[in-house]
Amino acid sequence: MSDERALADRLGFTRGQQALEIGFDDDTDAALRDSVEEVTGQELLDEDSDEEADVVLLWFREDDGDLTDTLVDAGSRLVEGGTVWLLTPKVGRDGYVEPSDITEAADTAGFNAMKSVAAGADWSGTKLAAGRH
Repeated sequence: MSDERALADRLGFTRGQQALEIGFDDDTDAALRDSVEEVTGQELLDEDSDEEADVVLLWFREDDGDLTDTLVDAGSRLVEGGTVWLLTPKVGRDGYVEPSDITEAADTAGFNAMKSVAAGADWSGTKLAAGRH
């Protein structure tokens, strides 16, 4: 298995899943994006798409606005049982988001944090599933 493919495998992506990307910018991790497309066999939908997705890849930086509102919007784009991968800059990187802010925003938006992983050289990923505790 290629290292590129291993990124999306580690995040639990599977063949045939449709992923929607929100918050794309010059700083997003190209290897992770490519990995998701390789594993799923699908191109990433951009945030202007009207399609619902199995997974939302949400790139979010501290200055990107209100995280709770952004998560509510992301959740509205999911199929039943879908998940959000909230991707935030790692500690010490520009745009770092405090874990307590992620937990509070996720809870308020109706998500449960399932797990956190390193999602590339500069990004951390938090898997969020809809539903209350």
